[in-house]
Amino acid sequence: MLNDRLDLLTDYPFQRLADLLGGAPGPDTIVMSIGEPQHAAPPMVARIIAEQAGLWGKYPPAAGTPDFRAATAAWLTRRFDLPAGLIEADKAILPVAGTREALYLIAQTVVGSGKKRPVVLLPNPFYQVYVGAAIMAGAEPVFVPGANGPASQPDFSALPADILDRVALAYLCSPGNPQGSVAEADLLERTVRLARRHDFVLAVDECYSEIWDQAPPPGALAACARLGEGLANVLVFHSLSKRSSVPGLRSGFVAGDPTVMAAFGRVRSYGGAAIPLPILAAATALWQDEAHVEENRRLYRAKLDKAERLLGDRFGFTRPPGGFFLWLDVGDGEAAALRLWREANIRVLPGRYLSRDGVGDRYIRVALVHDLDTTERALTRLAQVL
Repeated sequence: MLNDRLDLLTDYPFQRLADLLGGAPGPDTIVMSIGEPQHAAPPMVARIIAEQAGLWGKYPPAAGTPDFRAATAAWLTRRFDLPAGLIEADKAILPVAGTREALYLIAQTVVGSGKKRPVVLLPNPFYQVYVGAAIMAGAEPVFVPGANGPASQPDFSALPADILDRVALAYLCSPGNPQGSVAEADLLERTVRLARRHDFVLAVDECYSEIWDQAPPPGALAACARLGEGLANVLVFHSLSKRSSVPGLRSGFVAGDPTVMAAFGRVRSYGGAAIPLPILAAATALWQDEAHVEENRRLYRAKLDKAERLLGDRFGFTRPPGGFFLWLDVGDGEAAALRLWREANIRVLPGRYLSRDGVGDRYIRVALVHDLDTTERALTRLAQVL
């Protein structure tokens, strides 16, 4: 009665964590297992949604509004210093209800019978949606570890040709979740060339691109601009959840190869959620504003400063160049997560739940999403217990 591919899925990481920890939280629980920003949402969000309340009675267009598409195209062009006209707003951008849905649906869009025994490439460690998307699309997931260890980015070009010829889709995440590593410009260019040579779609998850420590991470569309051939074979995924601290808004966008975007739009017209017009109006304004994003980065840098002072060189701590996760080597991630829960009332995520082949077994992922005082309290407990 059920799809037999479900048998290939492990439980979602947060269900696995609940099964591991059990029990009710204590009175002073600090949840650092989920990347849910706790910074205040920009005040413009509530104001604009209230001003647009009359639009709740209208079905929103699946393609979003011209204003939204123009704002996101302009933002991409500014942020990644793209040549004018590279992003055609009416052909190369679609709004999505948060990027999780989009990252899942792109596999359903591009994996098919065009390649025998299709493969989807994934970083290892990874964001769990990539795995589910690959399996449910009927592809074989191939987990590619970091080229320089578990805290680095994968280099897909090192894979054998017989695998690369079967690839339908490759996911890359920069800055990485969970480890915060950044794909530098040369790696992005090399991976774009690889996608074009072997005719697969490169899906670059750039949801953490605006949470950076010292320098803004390079983007995949800028790599396309340098290489020429337009946006062929490449899509990027962006979200307001992290950039603007509005995870409940469920608003993001996908941009890239117009041919792939047209097919993706067809799939979404059947199974994707259209974004309500008041939310699109608020999202449009957020993409046009950088002041709140700069403040967000300041808050995250302060927490990284605090983590650096409290942890020093313990647990292999290094400041992640992007994102807001610490990826700590604690020897046994599951044992450490259980101990932190029982002895310190802190909830963290074992790296085993975000990896395969033992790559993340030694690690825990710690989300620095709370205010500075809460973060200091949690990291002090963590250092004492472990």
